[in-house]
Amino acid sequence: MAEVTLKDVARASGCSIATVSRVLAGTRPVGAETARTVREAAERLGYRPNQVARALRSRSTGTVGLVLPQITNPFFPSLVRELEHALHAGGRAVLLADCDDDPLTEAARIGALLDRQVDALFLIPVDEHRSRDAVADAAARVPLVLLDRGCGPGVADSVAVDNAAGMALVLEHLAATGRRRPCFVGAAGTASAAVERRTAYEAGAAAFGPEAAARIELGDFSVEWGRAAVDRIWPARPDALVCANDLIAVGALQRLRQLGADVPGEIAVTGFDDIPLAGLADPALTTVRQPVAELAAEATRLLTHRPGAPGSRRAVRLAPQLVIRASSTPGGPLIPRPR
Repeated sequence: MAEVTLKDVARASGCSIATVSRVLAGTRPVGAETARTVREAAERLGYRPNQVARALRSRSTGTVGLVLPQITNPFFPSLVRELEHALHAGGRAVLLADCDDDPLTEAARIGALLDRQVDALFLIPVDEHRSRDAVADAAARVPLVLLDRGCGPGVADSVAVDNAAGMALVLEHLAATGRRRPCFVGAAGTASAAVERRTAYEAGAAAFGPEAAARIELGDFSVEWGRAAVDRIWPARPDALVCANDLIAVGALQRLRQLGADVPGEIAVTGFDDIPLAGLADPALTTVRQPVAELAAEATRLLTHRPGAPGSRRAVRLAPQLVIRASSTPGGPLIPRPR
């Protein structure tokens, strides 16, 4: 079967080839009736644009690169899904790369995507400091937006949840439910989300007494670390575990149940992110909900609407919600609390 061309669509719609090209490429405004006629003809004939030829003409590939720290973290696939939907609505495709939490691999993945001539980049950096050079170099070449994590001020546009506000919501809830001996279980290293959540806990925990801010255990963002942390913490009998993400919290819940601890009667457990697993945990997990759809929409907006002043960078922080479930209050209902 012969390939359908622009000339075929022009003949079927009664429009010029130039008009058909403008309608299908969306490069210039065309009357609504004309656009409808052209699109109907293209659909009827089964016309498919030659993306390679279009890229050569426009010097745009219509693709955006997305580099993740680790695809196995359930928070990231939900964000990828929303980003893909937002970009697809604008006629762009996504090229995805996973760097397995390694800054050197991350730099290589960024370079590979740039070599493929992506028009722009989304990036969730592995480390606030060690990712900075590769991010800054890429941001000088293509539009780039950092998601969920940062690389310090002035490096690139960024959008993330307000981690400090989210942690304040958790601590206010625990205080209101009578907890007095919280302990923070987080991730070591200098990923900005890990640092911000830990710092916010230290600041807010002072309200529970001078010892609370010092009750901190650091590992990584994993279920395995959540289990191991409980073994280190449990002899001190805290009455609340404030976990830096939901994976840590789920691991902690599993280990506490094995030890016969009463959750939430004896000890409350909270997480951060509100991944799908949080609602399925036993008991269901109280956590901070990240506005994933809003993150994707805002990141896409930052990518599309470039600032007028050269070198200017924008940092957007989005409000979190506290979702109260049974891991912190007996029979706790789903109650989103905005910050």
